[in-house]
Amino acid sequence: MTTSDPLSASLPSGAAMPLLGFGTWQITGDECYDAVRAALDVGYRHLDTAMVYRNEEEVGRALADSGVPRDEVFVTTKVPPNADDPRKVLEASLEKLRTDHLDLWLIHWTENESIHEDLWRVLLEAQQAGTVRDVGVSNYSLDQIDRLTEATGTQPTVNQIEWAPTLYDAEVERGHDKRGIVLEGYSALKNSDFDDPVLREVAATHGVTPAQVVLRWHLDHGVVVIPKSVNADRIAANFAITDFSLSPDEVARIDGLAAG
Repeated sequence: MTTSDPLSASLPSGAAMPLLGFGTWQITGDECYDAVRAALDVGYRHLDTAMVYRNEEEVGRALADSGVPRDEVFVTTKVPPNADDPRKVLEASLEKLRTDHLDLWLIHWTENESIHEDLWRVLLEAQQAGTVRDVGVSNYSLDQIDRLTEATGTQPTVNQIEWAPTLYDAEVERGHDKRGIVLEGYSALKNSDFDDPVLREVAATHGVTPAQVVLRWHLDHGVVVIPKSVNADRIAANFAITDFSLSPDEVARIDGLAAG
């Protein structure tokens, strides 16, 4: 999928990664299937899963049953750094997700100070083979990313990290932007206080909820966000954040929540 949509991030492959995706961490079984179907029905076109979530099969089945063409949906999954055979992990992920390629494959986390350069080379190999369009990492520091790039000659496209107004770090954001790495945030809502006066005031101004303000804040920063929910109404509300935008002053005030 390629597009000039401002609510997407351009990746080296030419793909466009929607800034708003649907996360599936801790959702399994029929509940996961139903949630993904609901997300696709309301318009999400970006799904995020991982081998260790144990729900790739449900995500794949929901996508197949949804009627939404595969090439209209950006699919991400992740490989754990301690996988015995990452190539077999990829094969299993593709089979469970019912697809012949991934839009994005990530190393899920780091262990101690390891940068997992050998595993990274497997991801690059898969990209060369065409089974993965773009590759990246998750839970890496900028220093670890620099070390990985120096060791292998190839920089990650995306870094998925915990991110929210309360965790906002301008240096980290600038560091990703300077390197041309897409910053993707997870656990945005879990890390937010919806009773915070700033969020409540901004929400009231726009006639939306504090949760919607938090998600919109990511988009106005150009940061990918992947909220999760199993509630159909909440899934729809989390997606309904494209009809308003925050002013620079509002964004700055929300940035300031990290100092609180």
